Amino acid sequence: MNKNYYAVLMAGGVGSRFWPISTSENPKQFHDMLGTGDTLIQKTFQRLNKFIPTENILILTNERYNDLVLEQLPMVKQEQVVLEPAMRNTAPCILYAAMKIQKMNENAVMIVAPSDHWIEDEDAFAKDVIACFTKCETEDVLCTLGIKPSFPNTGFGYIEYNKADKATIKKVNQFREKPDYETAKDFLAQGNFLWNAGIFMWSAKTIVDAFQNFQPKQYALFRDGLVCYNTDDEKKFISENYPKAENISIDYAILENSEAIYVKEATFDWNDLGTWGSLYDKLDKDENNNAIVNAKVLTEDANGNMIRSKAGKVVVVDGLNDYIIVDKDEVLLIYPKTKEQDIKQVLNKVKDTFGDEFA
Repeated sequence: MNKNYYAVLMAGGVGSRFWPISTSENPKQFHDMLGTGDTLIQKTFQRLNKFIPTENILILTNERYNDLVLEQLPMVKQEQVVLEPAMRNTAPCILYAAMKIQKMNENAVMIVAPSDHWIEDEDAFAKDVIACFTKCETEDVLCTLGIKPSFPNTGFGYIEYNKADKATIKKVNQFREKPDYETAKDFLAQGNFLWNAGIFMWSAKTIVDAFQNFQPKQYALFRDGLVCYNTDDEKKFISENYPKAENISIDYAILENSEAIYVKEATFDWNDLGTWGSLYDKLDKDENNNAIVNAKVLTEDANGNMIRSKAGKVVVVDGLNDYIIVDKDEVLLIYPKTKEQDIKQVLNKVKDTFGDEFA
């Protein structure tokens, strides 16, 4: 394996749209959402570990998930778990991790990847990432992987690339916010728009330099801790200074400012597993188009449902179509798939009515 290859596995999110399985104490990346025997973070680590050395994969997460990470990834050492003492969006944590990596290896190239995506063709994924790594090793560029849209999705941001660019890795014109339906249809008709999957590649030096140029205050805050990184003094510095970082995404902080961004269209199938509906799309279905995880199900006049329970539990469903049915401990969710985006609001109502222990 190439010792200059590094990964930052982003595992700090709560995944509230997957409530009640995903909770603030035990979010979706630490669950076997697909019923494969591996949790999402385990699957992502295995995917990256095919071409990136084990010791070069950092897990970026919130302090409260430290024990979960070490329990589910026993091959990982404590020093590979990069802990955020406060939630400050993606830019500060990426800069922090990049500075740690650059201090380890001045020649490092790195991927920043979410821990909760579904990617089936892992060999194609590796080839796409390595192609971007190769470009990043010789040029001061920021690369991303874009997904060819299969329909006018309003839930993703889009990447507009230069139509005239014939290279495999193309110059990005601009990042576009989540569109309305008509705008999304127009994007697809134009033919040079890709879904933004939030998978980025760059050299550690290039991304740190980009922060110095576009986010000088953020850069200065973390540069002051450079002598501490990867030492026993790191935790104290981060505890005191990380909460001072601006709450800003990598998209706003860097990607919308840089003129050196390139995109490669992914050659693999991808799903962000952001909702119960997206999980339903990727699971095998029974003869009535019900997607079932763990449960033993008996159905009558029930079609298109997403059904999940504890392993081996018998679930009987009659007369329900296109519902999310999730049974977990003290919570049972029976909710229309068409309203899945409202689950966040339902969770807040549950907290207000019954208390945080159910959330």
